[in-house]
Amino acid sequence: MNQSRHTRGPHVALLAVQIIFGTWPVLGKIALRAVPSTGLVAIRVGGAAVSFLLLMGLRGRLVTPGRRDLARLVLYSLLGVVFNQFLYVKGLSLSTAVNAALLNATIPVFTLLVGTLLGRDRLSLRVALGTLVAASGVVYLIDPLRADLGGDTMRGNLLLVANTFCYGAYLAVSQDVFRRYGALTAMTWLFAIGAIAAVPFGGYHLAQTDPSNFGLVVWLVLVHTVLAQTVGAYYLNAWALERVPPSTVAVYIYLQPLFAFVVAPLLLGAGELPGLRHAVATLLIFAGVAAVTLGRRGKFEEEVSEHPDALAH
Repeated sequence: MNQSRHTRGPHVALLAVQIIFGTWPVLGKIALRAVPSTGLVAIRVGGAAVSFLLLMGLRGRLVTPGRRDLARLVLYSLLGVVFNQFLYVKGLSLSTAVNAALLNATIPVFTLLVGTLLGRDRLSLRVALGTLVAASGVVYLIDPLRADLGGDTMRGNLLLVANTFCYGAYLAVSQDVFRRYGALTAMTWLFAIGAIAAVPFGGYHLAQTDPSNFGLVVWLVLVHTVLAQTVGAYYLNAWALERVPPSTVAVYIYLQPLFAFVVAPLLLGAGELPGLRHAVATLLIFAGVAAVTLGRRGKFEEEVSEHPDALAH
C-alpha cells in the first residue's frame, strides 16, 4: 500500500469536506432568511458553473461531449443539479437543518434501489433489510400519522426525501460519463447545463429581492456556498481519493449529520436542538445505511473510484 495513505493530509482533507457539507444546511438556513430559495439555487449553481469553467480554462482544455453523451449529461444534470438543488433548498427552507442533514444520509439507499431497478445491482437479503431499517428511520422522523400534511415542516421533509431520491438516482446512472470524461470535466458540464435551467428561474425571484437587506453575514454565506461548497470541497475530496481507499471516504460521510447536530443549535437557536425522535431516527438510518454499504462494499468502492465527486453533496 502506498505509504502516503498513512499520512495525516488526506484525513484532514476529508474531515474538512465533511465539516463543509455537514454545516451547509445550517449556513443555508441563515442565507434563506434574506434570499429566496430559488435565488439561492441560482447563486449556487451559477457560481459553481462559472468556477468550474474558469478552472477548466486554467487547465487549458475542455472536452466537448458527443451528441449521445450530451443528452445523458442533460438528464444527469436535471437529477443531480437542478431537481436536487431546488428540492433540497426549498425543503431546507421549510424544515430544519438537523432534518436535512439526517435525511441526506439516506442517499446511498436510494442509489442502491435505483441501481437494482435498472439491473445494475443485486438486492441481497442483508441490503433489503438495511433498506427497510433506514426507511423506518425516515418514516419515524417524518411521523406521517401524527404530522400535519399541510404543515411547512412536513412538506419540507417530503421535499428533502424527494431530493435524496433524485440525487441517489443521479449517482446510480451517471457513472458512464465520469468514466469517460473524468470528474472535473463531467462536473463542469453538469453545472453548466444546470445553470441554463436554474439561473433564469432563480434569477427572476432573486431580482425581486433587495440585496441591500442581505447584510454582511448573508454575503459571506453566499461566497462560502460557491467557493467552499463547490470548488474547495470538491477538490479536497478528489485530492484525498488519490491517497486513501474509497472505503475510507465512505466512512467519513457519516460525520456530516453529527456536525449539523452540533452547529445548528449554536447558530440557529434552540428550535434546531435534536431531540429523542432525532436520536432514534439517527440510529435507524445509520444502521440501515451501514448495512447497505457493507453489503455492497466492493461495488461501492468501484463506483467511488470511478466517480470521485459522488460523496460531495
